[in-house]
Amino acid sequence: MRLGINLGYWGLGMDADNIAVAQEADRLGYSVCWAAEAYGSDAATVLSYVAAKTERIDVGSAIFQIPARTPTMTAMTAATLDTLSGGRFRLGLGVSGPQVSEGWYGVKFDKPLARTREYVEIIRKAMSRERLVHEGTNWTLPLPGGPGKPIKLTVHPVREHIPLYIAAIGPKNLEQTGEIADGWLGIFFAPEHAALSLEPLRAGRAKAGQTLDGFDLCPTVAISPGEDVKAAADSQRSYAALYIGGMGSKEKNFYNQLTRRMGYEQAADEIQERYLAKDYAGAAAAVPYDLIDATSLLGPTARIADRMQAYADAGVTTLTLAPAGFTLEERIAALRTGVEALELAGLA
Repeated sequence: MRLGINLGYWGLGMDADNIAVAQEADRLGYSVCWAAEAYGSDAATVLSYVAAKTERIDVGSAIFQIPARTPTMTAMTAATLDTLSGGRFRLGLGVSGPQVSEGWYGVKFDKPLARTREYVEIIRKAMSRERLVHEGTNWTLPLPGGPGKPIKLTVHPVREHIPLYIAAIGPKNLEQTGEIADGWLGIFFAPEHAALSLEPLRAGRAKAGQTLDGFDLCPTVAISPGEDVKAAADSQRSYAALYIGGMGSKEKNFYNQLTRRMGYEQAADEIQERYLAKDYAGAAAAVPYDLIDATSLLGPTARIADRMQAYADAGVTTLTLAPAGFTLEERIAALRTGVEALELAGLA
């Protein structure tokens, strides 16, 4: 099992620290460094900078938002980043959510599965460097009846095939991800509930005549080392409450729905009710300790090693860490603990 690092969003006052974290992960032998985007910093610019400041570690988008770019623009960006990084780019995609898609990009959040499938199909065609022709529900290339003509990508990526990942939570999206992608970007993944994600992914792979062998299962997992496990869990409460309670609307919150499928229906209701009422402290307090412990790496190095073994046994191939703490020292310490735990578990 390999390790990754997720830098999250840029522009929160820790940009210089983020580069130092990426460079330390590079030095420690981490496999990939991911950057995210929502409605602040864009991931492509960040990844260009990280790639320029590192030597070996892959750089990946987790995620590029599908409503933010046309598929051909995404193909251009992926090819350019792969070239600039010397063949170190991984393309992660996601549909975002209805509030961002419609409120920020002005793109209707309808039929996200069909949109994602067509988006990936166009990217694959463009990256093949053949002249691009496509007739679909969302995009027609070239536009009929006009001066447009089939064009091919002029940039030559370093690799013939750039790995393509999709961030997916719901069962149907997971199944499609298994069918059309090279890897999966997960969140709030617990080994004890692995079947919720892996069974749909496996079904999708079967549709494509494949198995999960060679498919990169890549969840992001918070890591909070320390002797006091409960205190380590408390450091993750606000993060969990934000996603379970505040990401999306009351009617459509994918993370809240996942929490319910894991058996925490009552807690999911309370977290969301408190968060939407702006009782953020109450929402954080309502997150069950067991949920945080199941979806995080908490406590002493030996305990973290045991949990890493559980993730490996569940089938995870790249475990991406999100270090707790706001200081550079805390984040670097978490990075080093991750490597120590991996070695202690015999997974390095």
